[in-house]
Amino acid sequence: MGNFFDDLYKKVFQSSEQIPLNHKENYSLKKEELDEAVSWSQNEEGKEILNLIYRNYHFKKTQINEFPQVHIFESPYANGFAVSYGEPLNLKSFSKVFLAFSQRVLALGYRQVSLDRKIEEINDQVKLTEKFYFKPPLQAPTEGELISQLFGNVALEKISIDNTPSYIKLLVTIYSDRLYNNPKPFDQFLDLLFEVNYDG
Repeated sequence: MGNFFDDLYKKVFQSSEQIPLNHKENYSLKKEELDEAVSWSQNEEGKEILNLIYRNYHFKKTQINEFPQVHIFESPYANGFAVSYGEPLNLKSFSKVFLAFSQRVLALGYRQVSLDRKIEEINDQVKLTEKFYFKPPLQAPTEGELISQLFGNVALEKISIDNTPSYIKLLVTIYSDRLYNNPKPFDQFLDLLFEVNYDG
């Protein structure tokens, strides 16, 4: 009998300690931070790192792994890549890559729908996900014409585990709705993401 009450007591009074942490909130960034990331992406260090990621993406397609490591996602409805944290990326450049990508997606004609961060406890580790979500520009449907989806919806995430950077992931998901035009090719998105110019 004692075991039953002991178990019940543990479940009632200690369960609160074992509920995994799970918190999500919207947040915003200062314009200065974003401008700084854009400037960084245009200076020698930024260009070199972005070119390296772009090169390593194409290397990965031929089964060659270089640093920073790039991982590829390919499916009929979603395409993208992830960049693992590691040399030559450091804390500062890792964050700059994330923010520079966000500004380059906007420069392609997208609108930012949200920016949030999620903190969750998974297997005794704390995972922090910072996520931008972008959609094509709002467009009123014209009779007889399909709506442009550009390349599809874009999700951009930066993941840290136990306060240590882990990876940046960018995923483009297409609309399969008949109201929309076919998406532009992902390879074109990739080229523009890494080469788009800013007027300042």
